[in-house]
Amino acid sequence: MDMDPTKYRRLREAMVKNQIAARGITDENVLAAMRKVPRHLFVSEALQDQAYADHPLPIGEQQTISQPYIVALMTQALQLDKNSRVLEIGTGSGYQAAVLAQIAFRVYTIETIRSLHMNARMLFDRLKYNNIVTRYADGTKGWAEESPFDAIMVTAGAPDIPAPLVAQLDVGGRMIVPAGQMYSQTLVKLVRDEQGIHQSDLGGCRFVKLVGEHGWGNGE
Repeated sequence: MDMDPTKYRRLREAMVKNQIAARGITDENVLAAMRKVPRHLFVSEALQDQAYADHPLPIGEQQTISQPYIVALMTQALQLDKNSRVLEIGTGSGYQAAVLAQIAFRVYTIETIRSLHMNARMLFDRLKYNNIVTRYADGTKGWAEESPFDAIMVTAGAPDIPAPLVAQLDVGGRMIVPAGQMYSQTLVKLVRDEQGIHQSDLGGCRFVKLVGEHGWGNGE
């Protein structure tokens, strides 16, 4: 069975042209990755025809797959190349990790919800994304034994920037994290150099809350 029928390839091309390139995403690696990854396989069968639309979609467990443009914006902001080692906090559907894996050398991704972790791992295996390493754990603590990372992406909204993640960012590294209120955040970019951490804002956003010791607690 063809996992990527012609109609989905056409929808993906239109998504990249109209939603992503048209809004100022210029990194050719990002555009190529978004043309390649079969986004429809990262949502339920009932939602596959909406997979390339300009909005997020539910993936169960009160979580979502992000709007395609946000995925592209955050990926571009990390300034990845073929040697990059990337940490993603919040595997979710696995789509963002799959996009990162088209560009980077290796992607380490952590999920705190077991069912999402397991489903994503099975899909990565099915699609032969062999450079993605998964973990079921509290992502707000990072992945210390694999650090430092060239880039870190947080795909859920945090009350503050988690200190363990900042500590695991290499010199020259970039980090993207939505930080602010529970239902409204600012997309923050951090860059570490020899002088320390430099922070800039990439605009407003809205993500599901980051749950964990260095996030919004355990969600109880």
